Amino acid sequence: MHTHIKQVIKRTGAIVPFNQERIANAIYRAAVSVGGRDKETAQKLSEKVVEMMNIKFPGETTLQIEDIQDIVEKVLIENGHAKVAKEFILYREEAARRREAEGRYASKLNENVPWQKIWRNLDWAVSHNLHTVNHLNERIAKGEFAHIVHESECLYEDDVELAANLIIERLDSLRMVMISGPSSSGKTTTTLKLEQKLVKKGFKFKALIVDHYFFDLDLHPKDEFGDYDFETPQALDLELINEHLVRLSKGEEVLIPYYDFKTGTRKLDVTPMKLEKDELLLIDSLHGLYPDFSKDISVDVKFKLYLEPLLQMKGVDGKYIRWTDLRLIRRMLRDSVYRAYKPQQTLEHWHYVRSSELRNIIPYSNTADFVISSGMPYEVPIYANRMLKLFEEWTTMFKDNPLKADAYERSTRVYNLLKTVTSVTDESAIPGDSVLREFIGGSTMEYH
Repeated sequence: MHTHIKQVIKRTGAIVPFNQERIANAIYRAAVSVGGRDKETAQKLSEKVVEMMNIKFPGETTLQIEDIQDIVEKVLIENGHAKVAKEFILYREEAARRREAEGRYASKLNENVPWQKIWRNLDWAVSHNLHTVNHLNERIAKGEFAHIVHESECLYEDDVELAANLIIERLDSLRMVMISGPSSSGKTTTTLKLEQKLVKKGFKFKALIVDHYFFDLDLHPKDEFGDYDFETPQALDLELINEHLVRLSKGEEVLIPYYDFKTGTRKLDVTPMKLEKDELLLIDSLHGLYPDFSKDISVDVKFKLYLEPLLQMKGVDGKYIRWTDLRLIRRMLRDSVYRAYKPQQTLEHWHYVRSSELRNIIPYSNTADFVISSGMPYEVPIYANRMLKLFEEWTTMFKDNPLKADAYERSTRVYNLLKTVTSVTDESAIPGDSVLREFIGGSTMEYH
């Protein structure tokens, strides 16, 4: 639809070209969150928004983003989409609170993860002289990198061992173990290690591949750059997952769907699965802790694990290294090796990843039965060697592009960190079954 509005002023003050498609995408994304998947209706509603903009601001060519969002809310409510409007309003309010919190408390303790766990990792880092980048560099200069690797791996293995023991204590009632956590937290390796430990003790498992429950790709929200937002829990058929989990927990047979990633389509009722009395269901999923994922499953029959690289190390600026930055680099490396996805694409998509996990994953981490830290102090020197030049390039590439402000902010922050770290080129000290091998390659583990 034609409009005289040419530009939009974002909350940061950045001025970007007006694009009606962004409105349609925002409406569709809110609709998906409440179970709707009608892109045509979202498009028609976006046209009504533009029509109202033209009437309300007849002499303006530039609008504040808040003005447009106010009109979106009004159009949704007036056209009988109250549930979608509520979701849009909630998302808008949460985003505002998140921006405010990140601005004021960049290094604030994550209140969703038990403070005892963070304190334990900080205490470990201090006692091993790995609590600052400067101390890390000093130990590397002394030729202690291999020893740092060993110490780090032992800390992680202790967590996995403790998780296995906690599961064993509850085997009388358990039917399923859910391994959850944000992107690139190390769920796949941890799931395999946990399975190995429990199999040695005589237990049997069946793995549920949650990716087969994706809706068809054309039903996912997409932005004006053609980038699909498949990070939300609503990208999955939560109703079908929940139904299957209930039936599996009762010992009934279900038919698992099959998702073809090449075509982006799903076929229902393909693979039979049944859980025998002496078997546990193993579920590796971003959204395993999301309430609707297993809302009808009793807490007694499920054990919930949460993963996060809880690295406790300060940079030279006195601020703690952000866990999300570690996971961003991990995903860049994994995507480039295993998914033919360029690191720059991962960086530009990360705002979807981060937005979804802050809303749909991290807030539920405090419902987990146990938290495993997959953070390795030695991974930072590895990234300094592998990724420094790329991050330096991105700080220039995205500097004056208001549409890529998120990518610029992240690349600048990571570049400023990595350039202060002593890089390590020899990765031979990293074990073949390390959680880090899931991302940098060279793993000796067989991934499903």
